[in-house]
Amino acid sequence: MKSGAIFTIFKKELARFFKDRRTLVALIMPGILIYIIYSLMGGAMGNAFMPDEDYIPTIYSVNIPQSVGAVFDAAELEMTPSKDISAEKELITNGDADILIIFPEDFESKIGNYDASSNTAAPNIEIYYNSSSTNSSMTFQTVTALLDAFESSMTNKFDINNSPNKLFDLATQEDMTAMIFSMIMPMLLVMLLFSGCMAVAPESIAGEKERGTIATMLITPAKRSHIAIGKILALSIMALISGASSTIGVVLSLPKLMGETVNIDGSVYGLDDYALLALVILSTVLVLITVISVISAYAKTVKEAGTYVTPLMIASMLIGLSGMFGSATTNPLLYLIPLFNSVQSMIGVFSFEANVVNVLITVGANLAVTAAGVFVLTRMFNSEKIMFNR
Repeated sequence: MKSGAIFTIFKKELARFFKDRRTLVALIMPGILIYIIYSLMGGAMGNAFMPDEDYIPTIYSVNIPQSVGAVFDAAELEMTPSKDISAEKELITNGDADILIIFPEDFESKIGNYDASSNTAAPNIEIYYNSSSTNSSMTFQTVTALLDAFESSMTNKFDINNSPNKLFDLATQEDMTAMIFSMIMPMLLVMLLFSGCMAVAPESIAGEKERGTIATMLITPAKRSHIAIGKILALSIMALISGASSTIGVVLSLPKLMGETVNIDGSVYGLDDYALLALVILSTVLVLITVISVISAYAKTVKEAGTYVTPLMIASMLIGLSGMFGSATTNPLLYLIPLFNSVQSMIGVFSFEANVVNVLITVGANLAVTAAGVFVLTRMFNSEKIMFNR
């Protein structure tokens, strides 16, 4: 029993989870729900901010000059002569029309005679639209862009990137993926891993204290340190399953969430990148499980454990947000700080700037915190006052 105590506790904890179908569903279901929700959100946001491809905007115009009319004709935008400005404004307000463009009388002659150095007001075009309507807003942007191009063509001295056969954006798919992943994934991974740890740790320790079943385990010949290590290892695996399910759901749904304009592809990362990421994630889960286990051992009930863990959850979220504010730090000493070091290492991996030494420092620091947590948990298991709420 002594030599195999850790493995025995490890098997007992895993068996308890795997035999409970509801627990397994609770661990895997978040990933499925995340994929469905994020995919639906991406589609909904795309529909909310983009008009239908076959949509024909309703555009009313007043005093439109022939030269500008030719520009709109080339863009296949139909202009309807205005008959009642007040009524058409009402239609735009109600969402039944898109925009109303009012040109000054004799617009072409006025812009032809206008001198920018005269300090007089330039001829003004009034465009009325409804910013709460997606179709109206997109039509307004299109018309504004056409008018800007028309204005530029009148005094054009040079062009910028006016070569349709050349690619001027030199960002690669790898660059785009690195930018998106390094900003978003560290925060999401920390949140998902923390959620996975919260789903299993309080129930395994505070839950057994609440039910009184932990006493049976503590009276066995097994060392309390072996019990602590066995529980932490088993809980870590369950938390990794939950975190992996959620992470897969996030990665698969990101392309739909980000939309067609952002091209991201997780295949740009190599095996070495995923190996470093796996080391960071595993050590991070060990830290989170250990800390939450210590808190759960102190609590009397699962509900109380959840209350105690809440500040840690908030701190984890704030640390995860640091990934959105720049590249990974190069100071090795900062990689000694638990959780912050994990986020920084993730940023480095996702941005293809990972420093192997810093990653190893992160893993070492996290393992040291885990060892310290096992020691504390062992001492708590030895305390009848803590374990039996005396």
